[in-house]
Amino acid sequence: MDTHAVDRPPKPRVATVSLAGCFGCHTSFLDIDERLFQLAQVVEFDRSPLTDIKHCGPCEVGLVEGGLCNAENVQVLREFRAHCKVLVAVGACAITGGLPAQRNALDIGELLRDVYVHRQGLAPGSRVPDDPELPLPLAHVHPIHEVVHIDHFLPGCPPSADAIWAFVSALLAGRTPPSGWGQVRYD
Repeated sequence: MDTHAVDRPPKPRVATVSLAGCFGCHTSFLDIDERLFQLAQVVEFDRSPLTDIKHCGPCEVGLVEGGLCNAENVQVLREFRAHCKVLVAVGACAITGGLPAQRNALDIGELLRDVYVHRQGLAPGSRVPDDPELPLPLAHVHPIHEVVHIDHFLPGCPPSADAIWAFVSALLAGRTPPSGWGQVRYD
């Protein structure tokens, strides 16, 4: 029996989730490239694009990209928060609602009717989809801090791979993560 395996403390678990956004923050996370291998040596990935796990287990760090535009986003965020000791809002959509919040000045019911019923070229009898499998849209897109407690904010649209690397590295080392404001970009 390998006694060293018994003596090693478990690796901290890290998870990510994408809500209402473009997946750009996850792309930046994946853009840390070879450093993902370094990260994988010191953490265990839970829900992430690297594992394709759909529901988060207990984690030390959770990274959330995207805002809240429907009931499913809210449910996923609450479940994610319940499983993460430290929660990080990553990117403009998570922090402010971002580009999806541009619809907040519009009436969602009217918008859906314009798109699915009144638009030119639709088949006669077209209607707003109402399948129970579709998540119920919220009247407004919300940043995630309006629904759950957020421990840290990493701004940008998206934050650069270097900003994500510096932030996660500091957090895992027990240091205060950099604010990211010196590396903010909006692509």
